Amino acid sequence: MDTFKDDDLLPISALQHYAYCPRQFALIHLEQIWEENRFTAEGQLLHQRVNSGETETRGDLHIARTLRLRSTRLGLTGIADVVEFYRTERGGVKLHGCSGAWQPLPVEYKRGRSKTDDWDRLQLCAQAFCLEEVFETTIQEGAIFYGKPRRREQVSFQACRYLVKDFGTSKSPKSTRLRDSRYAPTVLRTSRFRIAHCSKAAC
Repeated sequence: MDTFKDDDLLPISALQHYAYCPRQFALIHLEQIWEENRFTAEGQLLHQRVNSGETETRGDLHIARTLRLRSTRLGLTGIADVVEFYRTERGGVKLHGCSGAWQPLPVEYKRGRSKTDDWDRLQLCAQAFCLEEVFETTIQEGAIFYGKPRRREQVSFQACRYLVKDFGTSKSPKSTRLRDSRYAPTVLRTSRFRIAHCSKAAC
């Protein structure tokens, strides 16, 4: 099976950036342009504890924070905000320092609200792909915690697996083709929501 070289690995977050706005993806990952605004500041506040890197075990639940992910088979690298491992008697994976078997469930933290489009679910599913490779297991679902309603949304990966391959893990994914082209597309003003909420709209 072909694998990606380290220099070719794509950040998992880049898939979400590309799906949301190809120009945003290009400005961040090609031109290294990043601007802080109210939305990014709120996101940093939401991630303060998540980014602590701490782990804890509460009965049948083990929580790992800021878990580094890497997949040379899928060409992805990044960090999972939180991965919850639930003790299970069927299947599961082994964890260092923990007895028994555990089923992983990735949890992504987002500052806003749930969206109709699959931008956020795409990123979460890519994390699951990486976890599956590392632990040699299958992960059917994950969750996204949205800061505005302070509520979790369960996400089934059955419907969004093909999106990950299309945007980032196929032989010639859209995001890699744009990265290799070395140019930033013009702003697509077809969505007022995206223009109003994107820190790159004026670039």
